[in-house]
Amino acid sequence: MKDDAQLIDEALAGDGAAFGQLVTRYQDRLYNSLVHVVGSTDTAYDVLQDALVQAFVKLSTFQRASGFYTWLYRIAFNLAATRRRRQKPTVSVDEARESLGQEPVDRAAAPGDRLERQERACQVQAGLARISDEHRAILVLREIDERSYEEIAEILDLPVGTIRSRLHRARLQLREQLKEVIHEDVT
Repeated sequence: MKDDAQLIDEALAGDGAAFGQLVTRYQDRLYNSLVHVVGSTDTAYDVLQDALVQAFVKLSTFQRASGFYTWLYRIAFNLAATRRRRQKPTVSVDEARESLGQEPVDRAAAPGDRLERQERACQVQAGLARISDEHRAILVLREIDERSYEEIAEILDLPVGTIRSRLHRARLQLREQLKEVIHEDVT
């Protein structure tokens, strides 16, 4: 199996299939992250496609100071942030459920447990949608993608100390939003 550097070299030499292998290698992981960042499967797909096109067009500018996925994620995150700034934010638990579809189901669990997990997942998604883009991205990278502080710092081009403090504030914001979302659900 070729590494990213070899595939990049081949893609820059005109081999479109090499770039296709890079896409295949990273598209699912990036898509899953984007769903959590933008809060919609359709928007995540659109941002993913835009990011892949932009990465292909700008591949010659990739300086290899970071990993290819890190560079691709940064492109996608910037596109997602731009798109979110242009949209009017409206989120409810029902909208989050509709936009994300059904959550994966553990077949061994009781039906009531599955329903509770789905409701909790929708509440978390609704809470995530209400916090700032910068905090949402850090939470997704750390808690969902399980990235290290150093990787997050590289992706977002911020010092590790800033990542740590923003992650703390992001967790506090999410906790507050979850209180509001759960309270709205009860009333």
